[in-house]
Amino acid sequence: MAASSAISSSSFLSVSQKDAGVSSFYAQPSSSIQMSQKKVSKKIVSVMAPQQSERKPSTTGSVKTGMTMTEKIFSRAAEKPQLNPGDNVWVNVDILMTHDVCGPGCIGIFKKEFGNDAKVWDREKIVIIPDHYIFTSDERANRNVDIIRDFSTEQDIKYFYDIKDRSNFKVNPDYKGVCHVALAQEGHCRPGEVLLGTDSHTCTAGAFGQFATGIGNTDAGFVLGTGKLLLKIIGEISVSGATYKAMEFVGSTIESLTVSLFLLFCFVMEERMTLCNMVVEAGGKNGIVPADATTFKYLEDKTSLPYEPVYSDDQARFLAEYRIDVTKLEPLVAKGKKVKVPTFLVPATQKVWMDLYTLPVPESGGKTCSQIFEEAGCDTPTSPSCGACLGGPQDTYARLNEPQASISLLYQTKDHTVCVSTTNRNFPGRMGHKEGQIYLASPYTAAASALTGFVTDPREFLR
Repeated sequence: MAASSAISSSSFLSVSQKDAGVSSFYAQPSSSIQMSQKKVSKKIVSVMAPQQSERKPSTTGSVKTGMTMTEKIFSRAAEKPQLNPGDNVWVNVDILMTHDVCGPGCIGIFKKEFGNDAKVWDREKIVIIPDHYIFTSDERANRNVDIIRDFSTEQDIKYFYDIKDRSNFKVNPDYKGVCHVALAQEGHCRPGEVLLGTDSHTCTAGAFGQFATGIGNTDAGFVLGTGKLLLKIIGEISVSGATYKAMEFVGSTIESLTVSLFLLFCFVMEERMTLCNMVVEAGGKNGIVPADATTFKYLEDKTSLPYEPVYSDDQARFLAEYRIDVTKLEPLVAKGKKVKVPTFLVPATQKVWMDLYTLPVPESGGKTCSQIFEEAGCDTPTSPSCGACLGGPQDTYARLNEPQASISLLYQTKDHTVCVSTTNRNFPGRMGHKEGQIYLASPYTAAASALTGFVTDPREFLR
């Protein structure tokens, strides 16, 4: 399979993966790109057609070069049968997401540019999710939630996941939690669509075979009023690494990801979401995984809206291809010390929180995750939110406020706090105090380390 690359008005490109764990950077062809005139039925949304042994380009007539998934999504969204490198194209946006941190800013830009009485382009295509600075007494953070609530009421936004009682998240049926997980759980992620969000990790949604990326408040304010965004198709790629490129993940590893039998019941779609989530950390603009039977099964009870998957052509061109033998991959950590560690648990959403208390862990004698965590001395799972991932106000749960001991996984050295975290970013000050050191790890590594007091290879527990 192949992937595609495009660039937005603020300039961006793309990367992709092939076969058993392959990642490919693709180069834009110098010739024109054509899109098929033939439309696929959108009435059946949860059944996948049998895979062809050889995928043909989704075009009719003369074909010079095949297209990648991202190119096809842009062609469709731009309503153009062909795109040429260097073209600026207006694409129709399927979903725009914002949250309590960026929402007030893009709302302010929308009102400034379109007027105080202006209406959004489509109240059913805007998703507003308070999730970052929620469980805090900070007045400015609380005011942000008030602003997005007032705007949602004013505009009659259909998908505003409000929280009014911060003392007990469970009495707020509309509140969801972390936006990237909530978008998937609530059925806003669909193959072949364009999803934009005012959060750099919006690329998570690429796991569903759609183009998803983060945008700034100015672009989001414009999308609120028009439902469109200007993108530029790049004709030449001269940057290194994954910067501004699309990454497409394909191969036997991606296809065979199955339900994990360890602790958190991390299902295959969540594993794919993790891959796409981390694309931005490599500098990529979007990550994408071809939709398959697993995708369609996940979406069965989450959306009734029709969608039309797209796939890269065999003839699509790539800048580079990377084949990875996952059997040779080993857990990686920055370094490890002997420690005693307080352990903090922050569920992503209400559904995850419920699963912690209701789903029995295999081979545990019927115990749930919460029972296992609490028996091990972990802190009681807290209210679902972004927690200390983005630092936040001083009273944010598990925030690194001082260079002192406080998982995630924390331990104290002489001069600073070290945190082993299952989050996705670790620059200085990311989780609070600028001298706190953050080492990123998988849930397996964090859990094993919490059990032993060392940064621990989880394979010792998985044998």
